Amino acid sequence: MDEVYLVVVRVLIAFFAAGILSFALTPPVKRLAHRIGAIDVPKDARRMHKKPIPRLGGLAIYLAFVVVCLFFAEKTVQNLTIFLGSAVIVVLGIFDDRNALGAKFKFCIQLVAAAIPVVFGNLRIELITNPNLLSDDLYLEFGALSIPITIIWIVAITNAVNLIDGLDGLAVGVSAIACMTMLAVSLLIGEIEIAIILAALAGSCVGFMPYNLNPASIFMGDTGSTFLGFMLATLSIQGMFKVYAIISFAVPFLILGLPIFDTAFAILRRVLSGRSPLSPDRGHVHHRLMDMGFNQKQAVAILYAIATVLGLLAVVLTTSGELRAIVLVAAVILTLVIGGGVYLSASRQKMRLHEQQLQEELQKRGQNGDVPEQKS
Repeated sequence: MDEVYLVVVRVLIAFFAAGILSFALTPPVKRLAHRIGAIDVPKDARRMHKKPIPRLGGLAIYLAFVVVCLFFAEKTVQNLTIFLGSAVIVVLGIFDDRNALGAKFKFCIQLVAAAIPVVFGNLRIELITNPNLLSDDLYLEFGALSIPITIIWIVAITNAVNLIDGLDGLAVGVSAIACMTMLAVSLLIGEIEIAIILAALAGSCVGFMPYNLNPASIFMGDTGSTFLGFMLATLSIQGMFKVYAIISFAVPFLILGLPIFDTAFAILRRVLSGRSPLSPDRGHVHHRLMDMGFNQKQAVAILYAIATVLGLLAVVLTTSGELRAIVLVAAVILTLVIGGGVYLSASRQKMRLHEQQLQEELQKRGQNGDVPEQKS
């Protein structure tokens, strides 16, 4: 019992320490962004904001995470190589937020960053549960292919999180949900040291969110989105893929299901239209929700709900008995509550817009002298 208590205390301290640090570091990072010219100027239809907003907020997330990990995380070779790779990603992100680097150059540097923990830290996806149900082999071993497969996974998730960073608070919120889900799974399967790192990462996200929720006063930029994607990818390998059961295949894909789906759909959409898979467009899930008539807060709430339900389903796969039933019920209730809230919010907004249009129409009629006759 004392051991469980100590684990909970360590996790909570890491979470709140990172959250407080991230919250405190964001204002000075915002001033730094203005000083070096890391400003996001709305210049195309893909951007939802109407005025220039500083980027580079991910630097506050990164610094808070690193400081807490220096005190609480285990200093293994694998962890150190992950931190080194993430540092490369952050430096790349800072330059990109300042000067908008080319996609191919960024991709090459991301490959280098991903290779650091894979080659020097022996971070590998060596096997998964065999998805072929007709096969007698329980596991699918990758052998020598584990190195390129792992690098591809890290780079793919790094860019997947970056691609969903299109609305205020979306990417950082989805990342926080993924962190909390992976934290829960890590505790359930006994990966305590990974849980500590995930708690620090989740806290760093939560501390930054007050500045990033709509209307955002600062964006985390590529510095933050690629860093979070890199960390989620590497930590999923450390924890989820090490469990030699069916969850070794399904859990990481459920937890990161939203960015994975959005990225896969974006690549397919661009290839089918004869464009480069790296070319930007306005066809992501959040764009489609906005085009359906939802505002930013409603679209983000919907995607938060989807990410949360997928996360709860991932937790279900790691539990059994009564706990599994409780988590499933919680997922259903949460979906209904958030869905109902979004629906009511959208209905109220439509009513307000309708009333505003009626008032404007009446004002126009009054100005033109076209006042409706009063019936006696």
